[in-house]
Amino acid sequence: MQWLVLIHVLSAIMGIGPTFFGHVLVRFNQTPEQLRHSLKLAGRLDFFPKVGGSLAVITGILLIVLNDYGTFTQLWLVGSLVLYVLIQIVVIGFVAPSQKRLAQWVFDEANLNKSELPWEQRRILAKANSMLYVASSMGLVLFVFMILKP
Repeated sequence: MQWLVLIHVLSAIMGIGPTFFGHVLVRFNQTPEQLRHSLKLAGRLDFFPKVGGSLAVITGILLIVLNDYGTFTQLWLVGSLVLYVLIQIVVIGFVAPSQKRLAQWVFDEANLNKSELPWEQRRILAKANSMLYVASSMGLVLFVFMILKP
């Protein structure tokens, strides 16, 4: 059972962890060149939430089924699942589309020599950044639920 707990904790960190790096990658006052580099790195980090997040859910369900944690209706458990789903909605529904729109602009041949982001791209960048703060905040609460089981 300790191995299952270890896999669950490590996969949860892998699954939610890249969300906390998003603020560095999608920061304000980047040049288009810096943003191109940041978006490439963000694309590489996408692998970890897909694998880690899926594994965390599977191992979490196994831990509940195989151990004496009580019913599925406990606040910490329901809250954890709801937070996980909300994080996915924020990242997939808001952050990813914003990053895609930014990538379309910064990787467009016509914009490769630009030295500054136009107002529209700055607005999109600000939206992505604020949504990453929302996801990170929920991720912190999720970890609190997992650790303290309030």
